[in-house]
Amino acid sequence: MIDFEALKLEVLVSTTSRTTSAQHGTAPAHGALAVLLLAISAFVIVTTEFIIVGLLPGIARDFGLSIANAGRLVTLFAFTVMLFGPVLTGLVSHVDRKKLFVALLFLFAFSNALVAMASNVWILALGRVLPALALPVFWGTSSETAAQLAGPARSGKAVSNVYMGIAAAMVFGIPVGTLVGNAVGWRGTFWILAALSLAMAVLLLFVMPVLQKPARLELAHQMRILRNPVFLANLVLSVFVFTAMFTSYTYLADLLERVAHIPRHAVGWWLMGFGVVGLAGNWIGGHMVGKDPLRATFIAALVLAVGMAASTLLIGNAFMLVIALGVWGLANTALYPICQVRVMRAAAHSQALAGTLNVSMANAGIGLGAIIGGLTINKLGVADIGYVAAAIAVVAVLVVPLIARMGGERAY
Repeated sequence: MIDFEALKLEVLVSTTSRTTSAQHGTAPAHGALAVLLLAISAFVIVTTEFIIVGLLPGIARDFGLSIANAGRLVTLFAFTVMLFGPVLTGLVSHVDRKKLFVALLFLFAFSNALVAMASNVWILALGRVLPALALPVFWGTSSETAAQLAGPARSGKAVSNVYMGIAAAMVFGIPVGTLVGNAVGWRGTFWILAALSLAMAVLLLFVMPVLQKPARLELAHQMRILRNPVFLANLVLSVFVFTAMFTSYTYLADLLERVAHIPRHAVGWWLMGFGVVGLAGNWIGGHMVGKDPLRATFIAALVLAVGMAASTLLIGNAFMLVIALGVWGLANTALYPICQVRVMRAAAHSQALAGTLNVSMANAGIGLGAIIGGLTINKLGVADIGYVAAAIAVVAVLVVPLIARMGGERAY
């Protein structure tokens, strides 16, 4: 995903970055520092979305909720991103980037503080909706801005740095948040996120140079990609993949605590191990997707199904559970870059919009997964959640050859 984004942005950067540097005196060192701050901001922002997965048991206990009802906070965030992400990104695409990022980070600081102070579940829900509105805007504009800051010679590395912040949040945000939550409570975790968001806003305010204002894009032309049935089918495939992933991943901390009987203080370390394996998965996914994104999706989704089912089947044996979680973690994280590249390559044009739409559909899957996982817990119990998630992953596997035939490609 990182290399593909860098290639996509190279033409844009070559026509804008020299003008920006000349007009605004953007020093390379200043631009590099701003890119670093954007990468750290990406980590904080994406961690804000996913950190709640590791904190659900504590939140459920404090508010007297079942774990399934607490899981609806994940659904709320994801569905907000899905519904408003592309529209909001399009509406602010022409706004001055410095003002935009500073405002977004102030909003994250406020919303995380609101969650930390929440006296009831409704305030908590509001504190989750606000950052969900801002997250897709940051995601949709940060890589382009990083490339603009760095200049054409360094654009690829700059985009890679921002995506490293996003990948690090996906891999380490949940386990680190869980460990911090065990030490200072889930409210303390959100206070830390609020402080980090505020710090990034202030630093960007003083460090980030003023860039050339982006041109207003014609959204109607970009939306023509929605007339392509193969592109739409790839979006549907992303929904299936992320539904499978988050049917079980949303409740992994609860599964480890209640079924595997991992001590509460040790759950974060287990999630950390899952994340470390995920780093390798992210690397594998990036290499798998280069030649054939559909084939990469087929293989990774199949491995995901095996890993999730095995984690449930072998949960009574700690050694075998570690192996099963490792298989699950590899496939889980590999599917992030695989799905992003697959959808963007399915678009003949407007790949930035295609990427944003994929993020929206991924969040639709995240929300559906949290709902299905909650229903599974209520009806069957948390111990069976891996089987249900694996079944959905198998559906995703079966969808791949159908899409391949639609596009005249090899069916697997």
